[in-house]
Amino acid sequence: MLSLKSVLAKPFASRVKKSILKWANTPVETQEKTFQNLISEAVNTQFGKDHDFISIKTHSDFVKRVPIRDYEQLKPYVERVVAGEEDILWNGKPIYFAKTSGTTSGAKYIPITKESMPTHVEAARNAILMYIAETGNSKFVDGKMIFLQGSPILEKKNGIQLGRLSGIVAHYVPKYLQKNRMPTWETNCIEDWETKVDAIVEETLPENMTIISGIPSWVQMYFEKISQKTGKKVGDVFKNFNLFIFGGVNYEPYRAKFENLIGRKVDSIELYPASEGFFAFQDKQDEKGMLLQLNSGIFYEFVKADEFFVDNPKRITIKDVEIGVNYVMIISSNAGLWAYNIGDTVQFTSTNPYKLIVSGRIKHFISAFGEHVIGKEVEQALEDALKNTEIRVSEFTVAPQINPDEGLPYHEWFIEFENEPENLMEIIQKIENSLQNQNSYYLDLIEGKVLQPLKIRLVNKNGFQDYMKSIGKLGGQNKIPRLSNDRKIVDAMVKLELTK
Repeated sequence: MLSLKSVLAKPFASRVKKSILKWANTPVETQEKTFQNLISEAVNTQFGKDHDFISIKTHSDFVKRVPIRDYEQLKPYVERVVAGEEDILWNGKPIYFAKTSGTTSGAKYIPITKESMPTHVEAARNAILMYIAETGNSKFVDGKMIFLQGSPILEKKNGIQLGRLSGIVAHYVPKYLQKNRMPTWETNCIEDWETKVDAIVEETLPENMTIISGIPSWVQMYFEKISQKTGKKVGDVFKNFNLFIFGGVNYEPYRAKFENLIGRKVDSIELYPASEGFFAFQDKQDEKGMLLQLNSGIFYEFVKADEFFVDNPKRITIKDVEIGVNYVMIISSNAGLWAYNIGDTVQFTSTNPYKLIVSGRIKHFISAFGEHVIGKEVEQALEDALKNTEIRVSEFTVAPQINPDEGLPYHEWFIEFENEPENLMEIIQKIENSLQNQNSYYLDLIEGKVLQPLKIRLVNKNGFQDYMKSIGKLGGQNKIPRLSNDRKIVDAMVKLELTK
């Protein structure tokens, strides 16, 4: 029998779907309105004065006055905000800083304002409501939901609260879901990730879990512990578990492993959240790509990835993007980020409505020889190689081997298999073929005898977890890059004797 909560969820979902379709069907107008609102709101901020916002009327005016910046380049402004100054990047002061680990600058402090915070919460809520509107399935709202996330304990810096984004969002779970939510506040506050997952297993085992959410690599750790403790498939332990919500990395490399751990297929919803904004969510079960949030106080620009590092690359808006092209996504938002490079590359799968996939990181690629291999390509190659096999991969990363002991340089794949293939050479050949088919530069280098075909190095069981633990990044929102243009990660793994 359906509860009142699950009955009411359906008309609510239907209303929300109508409001989403309204802006999704007028994308260019929606983005233009967002752009004009952002400029007029910030005209009297320090950034607005420094960049002559008062005379910005069009996107081309904006391009002339506001250069693309990453965190390092925006840092002088951010530091003034962190120091407690008002009206610097946005009106007043932010209500939070989302603290993330930067690569070159130590901790990064991403401002979250009273205007931007609701968009994070609404987008996550809308993803679930769109799923209900599409499938008619609302029974899960009566069960328990788990969100594997960072600690909700927040610090203060000059009167502004700061913490991990997932920990900040934990303070905004709607009242009607709070009774359903797992784990308990006390368990969520445990800092050590392994201790936390063990505690979550103990808490959730007796419960009617219906939704499980988190970054796939860390949910996998939770599932494995459930199976080890019970000797059962996760789907047998949680008989009503039927919705997996994830973000942060591509799910496809994990899908076979998850279905084996669960023992059956479950529906999934992909999200695209970041400290800088909640950008997109999957709105259809049978279509690839996530609906870009055009009505969330974020104005988007795009630069072709292969032109990004030239002087003054061309910046285009939503109306000029093409399907299948690799773009660097640039955002300006009501959190006070302006022409900001979040570091992600995306590809559009549809322009009616606008849907995209995350194809990688502009810094995470291999181009040691001009091949410019990206994350999406290595993930696709592995997926192609394992299709119609029982072989499952726990985790992997790829790095260039520029100075081999003998022979030509090559790409070295570090793979942790759950069940190692009997014929590794066959897997290597399939990955190699897929990569050559996807990337003509790579093919040219192989055929031109600049590179030799890839090699695989096997990683010990839990080797990637042990590596993350060794650098203090186990759990939370931390994830292994799919590929790097250097050997820092893989050399550290070899040194720690995590490979075979």
